[in-house]
Amino acid sequence: MRSFNHFTPTTLSEALSLLAEHNGKTSVIAGGTDLLLKMKSGFRKSDVVVNIKRLPDLSSLTFNAVDGLKLGALITLRELTRSPIIFEHYPVLAQTAHIMASEQIRSLATVGGNLCNAAPSADLAPPLIALDASVSLIGPAGERQIALADFFTGPGKSALQPGELLKEITLPPPVGKTVYLKHSPRAYMDIAIVGVAVRIQMNGAICREARVVLGAVAPVPLRAHQSEEVLAGQTLTEERILQAAKTAGEECSPIDDVRGAAWYRRRMVEVLLKRGIKSIQ
Repeated sequence: MRSFNHFTPTTLSEALSLLAEHNGKTSVIAGGTDLLLKMKSGFRKSDVVVNIKRLPDLSSLTFNAVDGLKLGALITLRELTRSPIIFEHYPVLAQTAHIMASEQIRSLATVGGNLCNAAPSADLAPPLIALDASVSLIGPAGERQIALADFFTGPGKSALQPGELLKEITLPPPVGKTVYLKHSPRAYMDIAIVGVAVRIQMNGAICREARVVLGAVAPVPLRAHQSEEVLAGQTLTEERILQAAKTAGEECSPIDDVRGAAWYRRRMVEVLLKRGIKSIQ
């Protein structure tokens, strides 16, 4: 690994000043479970690394019934799996974090890092988007908030501007039931070949609202709007569920790679969406 300058600010203003001073030509590190591997392999070259792990402004986890959940970017995957708040109100996030990586990695890896890495296969992105999450970005021009669904702009690319940090993720109060299903060679540790998150809000026998979000089958985590329209306002019969699954498979645009063929990924989208809907009806 090539040498670099390392800074560890203790306040948010100090961190932003460092990013501004080096004109955005920096790498930001928190858990380091992804960045360090890229730097060691030479895939990522940085002369300056800003470690934000000691910023208390990015480490909060709060919830109330009116405003919902505020999740600091530095919350670790391990904290998601062990938080009583998450278990009670957003159990899908605890379940998703539990199937990511190993316990050692979960103790270091952060929610913000998983999102800012902007991998199409990022496991937390589909359930968070299904829960209508938004993100707060802070930088030289101040703080702004955008929907998480709009945060991803391409493989490894996001809406973060030079000098900006992801501060927190905000989720509205939970509505309906949400599940995330992941297909990978192993149940744990591996990157998703396909990920499907679905949220269903029922009104009696009628689906009042649906969210369907797909991972690892498009350049960015993909909200399947057409599939949602098939479900919304309808009784969730077997035929209706099959139609929604087929529509989702047609909406995505997977690629062929060493982990799976495009046709196989489309088929698994259908399989996982059917399973997901039936599990939370």
